[in-house]
Amino acid sequence: MFGLGVSASAAAGADPVGDARLAEELGFDFVSTSDHPCGSEPSYEVWTMLTWIAAATSRIKVATRVLGVPYRPPAMVAKMAESLHRFSGGRLILGLGGGYSDEEFRAFGLGVPTAREKVDGMVEAIHVIRGLWSQARFTYEGSRYRTFEADMEPKPVGPIPIWLGTYGKRALEATGRLADGWIPSLGFAGPEEAARMREKVLSHGRAVECVYNVPFRIGAPADGGVAVTGSVQEVTDRLAGFAELGFTSMNFMPVGPDPRDQAELLATRVLPALRPRVSAS
Repeated sequence: MFGLGVSASAAAGADPVGDARLAEELGFDFVSTSDHPCGSEPSYEVWTMLTWIAAATSRIKVATRVLGVPYRPPAMVAKMAESLHRFSGGRLILGLGGGYSDEEFRAFGLGVPTAREKVDGMVEAIHVIRGLWSQARFTYEGSRYRTFEADMEPKPVGPIPIWLGTYGKRALEATGRLADGWIPSLGFAGPEEAARMREKVLSHGRAVECVYNVPFRIGAPADGGVAVTGSVQEVTDRLAGFAELGFTSMNFMPVGPDPRDQAELLATRVLPALRPRVSAS
């Protein structure tokens, strides 16, 4: 499964809906957007933007990459997710994370959880969300979140996959126990480290979709940095190497001022050669 990252920029000239429509036309399986509501650069709120994208497309899935749990009460996220999943015809992928930017939490007056509290909150959020999706009069008592005889109707018509963006030992263990997917980023975990983390995630014996989040730029000199760069062949070969490590699903992040051109190059020049190599991995 191959996805394309869509910027949440609200700057003049930005068109995330148009970017998502192009991704659908180019054959990508999903589009994804990160969750950073605080900042001096103009941006859209991720959930609102993905809802607008889902309304403007017909096939492509929409994913949060990833939703910061401390920003929104998990019970409300459960309700939001069911509604968007239903309106979109079952196209939501709910990506969750413990929360990356302490500065953003502090700026918005949310308090700054410790690293342990972030993992605990993410785990509790999953229990709350899935409990409300599946049970009547759902009661849950956690250290961070709780519900009391909560009813949420309607329940999801079909399964809503939950992907986690995690790295630490406790978070990876939780991913292996609870998640449907795992989406680490190349910039935070290089290929060999990510492969070791993947083994920890899969050590629980569950099927977890492993999706590598990869910045790229075709035509830029290959430099071995945090973005995959180089010629069409060099980019294809490096991505195939990720697949050999077990990352047969990827989310691609165009780097540079021409994301649509880069998306088209990737879809038309790289992915046709990459797909058979991924299938063989």
